[in-house]
Amino acid sequence: MELRQLEYFVAVAEEQNFTRAAERVHISQSGVSAQIRQLERELGAELFDRSARTTTLTVAGKAALEHARITLAAADAVSQAVGEVTALIRGTLTIGMVIGCTVTPLFDALATFHQAHPGVEIALQEDNSDRLVDAVRAGTLNLALVGTATTPDEVDALTVTSDRLVAAVPAGHPLATQRHVTLRDLTAYPIVCMPPGTGLRTVFDQACTAHNLQPTIALQASAADAIADLATRGLAVAILSDSMATRYRDQLTTLTIHDVKTPALLLLIWKSTRSPAVREFLTHSRQAFTKPDPDEK
Repeated sequence: MELRQLEYFVAVAEEQNFTRAAERVHISQSGVSAQIRQLERELGAELFDRSARTTTLTVAGKAALEHARITLAAADAVSQAVGEVTALIRGTLTIGMVIGCTVTPLFDALATFHQAHPGVEIALQEDNSDRLVDAVRAGTLNLALVGTATTPDEVDALTVTSDRLVAAVPAGHPLATQRHVTLRDLTAYPIVCMPPGTGLRTVFDQACTAHNLQPTIALQASAADAIADLATRGLAVAILSDSMATRYRDQLTTLTIHDVKTPALLLLIWKSTRSPAVREFLTHSRQAFTKPDPDEK
């Protein structure tokens, strides 16, 4: 029995498909199939039911899966332990980033980490915050930069920003002469904001529900630039965080939403620091996120 056979077995079990598993481990489908067959012969039992369109685990496969994961994790831990002793960090660092992210300190942290530890492969993926949190909890991501209304359970977190929500309107809009508005004021107009699954939208939706209001979400966009651009053209009132809105002060008037007190949080989250790569990346992240913003006045 070889570690690569266990790796292929876990990949097929998680992907429920030999083709996707082969793409994941970067070998041919026939190579994965041959190694799984060899593993089954060594164990004396079939691990997968191949009769259906989706590949599913047999009873024997289910019994073997967790042990295979533990074995692979132990092998990785041995490699990491040796790497620590020799001051050489290796492996893969998987990082999630909320869709539409423009937080450049994260990219600074990635760059300085890569320069310091070129032996670590960095995998970066975008998704909405809810799915990123689930992935960190499940261990499929090492860390993630997410927008939330509260710090999620079962993870550790570094607060990057904590901002109140604001509304933003162009010159000439009926609300442009006001400094403060309420949620009820906003319900008279179409809204453009981020989609469900983002921290900013969660805070806005929760506040509206608490006040028994149902605003018209006419437009949704994952990037703050798109939201501001749509609002500038008079299509809707933009809902942004205060720090986002400051970038568009030459185009939009920012209005404090008086009855939304809960801030939208931008957090870097992680579940485990057993990996030296994770610990090192957190060091680089803390340094990057605490640097003064050169654009801040």
